[in-house]
Amino acid sequence: MVHYSELGFVNTREMFKHAMKHGYAVPAYNFNNMEQLQAIVMACVESRSPVILQVSKGARKYANQTLLRYMAEGAVAYMKELGGNIPMALHLDHGDSFELCKSCIDMGFSSVMFDGSHLPYEENIRITKQVVEYAHKFDVTVEAELGVLAGIEEHVSAEKSHYTKPEEVEDFVSRTNCDSLAISIGTSHGAYKFKPGQPVPPLRFDILEEIQKKLPNFPIVLHGSSSVPQKYVEIVNKFGGNLKGAVGVPEEQLRKAAAMNVCKINIDSDGRLVVTAIIRKVLTEKPEVFDPRKYLGPAREELKTLLIHKNTHVLGSANRY
Repeated sequence: MVHYSELGFVNTREMFKHAMKHGYAVPAYNFNNMEQLQAIVMACVESRSPVILQVSKGARKYANQTLLRYMAEGAVAYMKELGGNIPMALHLDHGDSFELCKSCIDMGFSSVMFDGSHLPYEENIRITKQVVEYAHKFDVTVEAELGVLAGIEEHVSAEKSHYTKPEEVEDFVSRTNCDSLAISIGTSHGAYKFKPGQPVPPLRFDILEEIQKKLPNFPIVLHGSSSVPQKYVEIVNKFGGNLKGAVGVPEEQLRKAAAMNVCKINIDSDGRLVVTAIIRKVLTEKPEVFDPRKYLGPAREELKTLLIHKNTHVLGSANRY
């Protein structure tokens, strides 16, 4: 077993306290390869933002769990090489079993999520509590989820959203002893969150406010919070893609949530979108290119630019360290 402190990571406990005190959300960015990881580290160092490096079950399978762990460990060294001194956590996103969460804890993750939102309420509590009891032995923080987000993201799929019920949150948190809670207030997974050409319904801030009354000063998490910038959708479609009707969460709504007790906001689809847009553009405009560095490099730079924007203007996490 490797403890996360040996790798240079921190858990999310102090991160979230700082975020709630100062009214911002810590960015939680997913990565699957080296270029995405480089962009995340560069962006957060340049904007002096704390960051949560997120790994999904699918990413572990794609990149190999051992390679991925060493990549993440290298990210800490890379951060310092760039002159940064920002808190970094390594987090399992949407863990779907106790065994997966345990494996990540044993490999040096500083935070894990068990997503039992699709399970019956009592079963969600039972497994979440099991994960928490194991994780807390090693000072690893645990994120749980109540409510169901619509959309598709890797192995997480649901046709309809089910808003979190404020009347359940006190009981759930007290019985599981989880460290943070992901809720459903209108965000959704993937790039097709809302119907194109129609007004985007506002997030259910009334539900968030009720939850905050039940759980004052408790860390709240939003999943499915990509904004799906239309300029990148247009680039994808211009250069041979077919992203018709891709619509995300308006940035101003995310900024409002970040100013409340939402202290972690997950962004994955935007990173995929930017990388795909730039790769398509380069390969179309320069068909002679076959060196991966020639198209992955520009994609990495564009992703870095987008993440700096997110930290500065959406999450409010820039210039905090």
